[in-house]
Amino acid sequence: MKRAIIDLGTNTFNLLIGTIHGRNLTISHSTKEAVMLGMGGINQGKIAEDALDRAKITLTKFKEIAVADGVTEILGIGTSAMRGAENASELIGWAKKELEIEIRVISGDKEAELIFKGVSLLHDFEEDGMIMDIGGGSNEFILANKSGVLEAQSFNIGVSRLYQMVDQPEIFTPEIRERIDRFFEAETKGFFTNKQTPHLIGASGSFETLYEMMHEERFPMDQQMKELPIDQVRSLIDWSLKATLEERMDNPWIIPMRKKMLPFAAYSILWVMEKLQTERVSICPYSLKEGAFTADLS
Repeated sequence: MKRAIIDLGTNTFNLLIGTIHGRNLTISHSTKEAVMLGMGGINQGKIAEDALDRAKITLTKFKEIAVADGVTEILGIGTSAMRGAENASELIGWAKKELEIEIRVISGDKEAELIFKGVSLLHDFEEDGMIMDIGGGSNEFILANKSGVLEAQSFNIGVSRLYQMVDQPEIFTPEIRERIDRFFEAETKGFFTNKQTPHLIGASGSFETLYEMMHEERFPMDQQMKELPIDQVRSLIDWSLKATLEERMDNPWIIPMRKKMLPFAAYSILWVMEKLQTERVSICPYSLKEGAFTADLS
């Protein structure tokens, strides 16, 4: 049966419509909108009024797309911004009453589980790999091999939190880097100690932007893993950390919603690469929403 999954992310709402048979996911429609649900409130534990308005407009649009595609079952999945928001119930109640869309707010552990399930549809984990999913509110890390998940954690260190925590700067300064270093160390609580894992697997999102900047083309829609040359990854990270906001705005391969927060995503990747002693970087276009197709969320 054709289903629709809406991933209500802290920065982006993603709609995925399709059917799944075993590990075969057939996608009939996929789209995303930069809702910025966490902007103006995530670090205060609320969803700002203008963010609620943007969310309602986008959910209405997604419902229309799903209905036009013949979908009767639509499930919304709330993540970090909704987990920590005291007024999340307002959006949940509105979506149920006005659109007949049920939104289930999941834990960080469940989010990591669904991300692993999504990546596993395309990647067989013949060797140990660390999945990294960069979100606006939280980042998920899943260490896995062919036996399955070895360890998984969700940390509230997403790029929107960071960006707002340091007052939305235009340039990523050494002072900001030092502050974020301290924040990462405090929040991850030793998770990366003795976890040298050469293969870093980026789950869609910001990693796809690295691909697009590197190849000067949009990320392919062929539903295949992509490997990026490690030296070019480091070069792009270095540029992203040094570039002014004007330079990022002028780069056509950085999608609009990532132009302001790109240095924070880039530094997040660099910090993890140094911790893991990364030698390979791959991108998986599947993540939470694809994983949700394989899971029982009842």
